[in-house]
Amino acid sequence: MRVILFFLAATLLALPLQAQPEQGIAVIVNDSIITYFDVHSSVAPAVEALERQYRDQPAELDKKLKSLQRDRVKDLVEQKLILAEFSRAGYNLPESMIEDEVQKRIRDNYSDRLTLTKTLQAQGVTYESFRKRIHEEIVVAAMRQKYVSQELIISPHKVEVYYEQHQADFKVDDQVRLRMIVLNKPKEGADTAKELVQEILRKLEAGAPFAEMASVYSDAAQRTQGGDWGWRDRSVLRKELADVAFSLNAGQRSGAIETADAYWIMQVEEKRVARTKPLSEVRDDIEKTLGVQERARLQEQWINRLKDKSFVRYF
Repeated sequence: MRVILFFLAATLLALPLQAQPEQGIAVIVNDSIITYFDVHSSVAPAVEALERQYRDQPAELDKKLKSLQRDRVKDLVEQKLILAEFSRAGYNLPESMIEDEVQKRIRDNYSDRLTLTKTLQAQGVTYESFRKRIHEEIVVAAMRQKYVSQELIISPHKVEVYYEQHQADFKVDDQVRLRMIVLNKPKEGADTAKELVQEILRKLEAGAPFAEMASVYSDAAQRTQGGDWGWRDRSVLRKELADVAFSLNAGQRSGAIETADAYWIMQVEEKRVARTKPLSEVRDDIEKTLGVQERARLQEQWINRLKDKSFVRYF
């Protein structure tokens, strides 16, 4: 029988995190409790980031902190509900699976068990608590996989309807597909870079392949792709580069373009005028979007069913 008592006290939603009694109970879920300390611990890294981002916007910071806390309380409640369902259903998690995950995390994050132990001690966390957390994470992930994340089939009709209703999302501006050679200006010896760019231009005039010149001379990461920068909108290029790129026709090459920090040579491979991407080009992205939405809907339905047979009380 569903027993849900929604008592959201002002200290949970209205007061700043520091004002709440950390050892007080925030929520009871069946026979488990979630303390304010649990909530504060789980949001601490995000709180620090928000405080840096919105340090000059106190009202917005307060809004973001309250939203963060509400979301985290919701997540913790759902976790407790899922763990209770796992236990209620009589499932068991092999100890070997937990140990394998512990060893994996030691290899990935701590190098050895001694480093793990010292790190946990510095954080005031026991090894048993660390292991329990891993156990719970595996259980929650497995239960979500079983009840929510099964493979979904998104019908072509749904994809088409979404495409028609979100035409604005698939509009793109004029685009050019560019290859570029970039020569960074050294702090000293700028004349050397200027001489090199002129030498490259002479070789290009003599018929040297642009991709080959880019792979040999360019300082940009794209040199490994022969200087291929792919399709670019005007808005993502520096103005001095965009002005030149969009004045060239497909197959044309620029001269040396000097900016404060580098010399650039560009070649336009293809051009596309502003357009709406066809369905064939965005079908995969739409299917992924609809898949995320459908999994969120299934998740909500499942959690609501768990609440129907659980006791949840907010303080």
